[in-house]
Amino acid sequence: MFPGPCVRMSGPLGISLDRDGALLRLVLNRPRANIVDAEMIAALDEAFGDHAANKDLTAVLLEAEGPHFSFGASVEEHLPDSCAEMLAALHALVKTMLKYPLPVLVAINGQCLGGGLEVAMAGHCLFAAPTANLGQPEMMLGVFAPAASCLLPERVGQARAEDLLYSGRSVSGTQALAMGLVDTLADDPTAAALAYFDKHLGRKSAGSLRFAVRAARMGFTERMVAKLQAVEDLYLNELMSTHDAVEGLEAFLAKRKAKWENT
Repeated sequence: MFPGPCVRMSGPLGISLDRDGALLRLVLNRPRANIVDAEMIAALDEAFGDHAANKDLTAVLLEAEGPHFSFGASVEEHLPDSCAEMLAALHALVKTMLKYPLPVLVAINGQCLGGGLEVAMAGHCLFAAPTANLGQPEMMLGVFAPAASCLLPERVGQARAEDLLYSGRSVSGTQALAMGLVDTLADDPTAAALAYFDKHLGRKSAGSLRFAVRAARMGFTERMVAKLQAVEDLYLNELMSTHDAVEGLEAFLAKRKAKWENT
């Protein structure tokens, strides 16, 4: 039996070391929505950075307090005055996770949408409940999902990624497993992730595992970082200069139907 973790739950993120210090547990701590806003992004990026050099660490488990992993990024922060800063911060976090020297396990319950799913996909192994709901609904608001445009095709293939990105529809955990979006299905994703850690990672050399992660992600990380920058430029320099992108966001916040001009 492992002793229970000592959890620090101040602010938007719970942080603890579990499994005798070999597992870093990060808990999104703003139920019920767990919005990935500027404060949450900063807390996550700081936590990953603070522990990256811990030689005794073997893996990270990213999970969430409450019934939902995340409803997504802050829509208010997507508006023209703040979207450049928001996207830069979110994409910096995604890059941090893509480059992380150890496996990042992600446990998903309930809603996992938009920026929340983008953060989850930056991890290595995704565990989801059958009843989870995963999707990129950005097109419903007249915008596209930059990080997901890079990460989804790698996980589910080009055709399935385009379906989800264009339609904005969501899929269940069961459907997500069938298409390769998640790796493991379990009624209790956190327990499944912990069991995976105990069986497959906990007894490994933390030092050797770092080399294995570098080797497995060699080329992939560089490709994703380059594409992410290009997609971010497209979003900020072209999409956000259109009427419909701003209209869709403002209509969502005003709880009214968007009036598209197709420009």
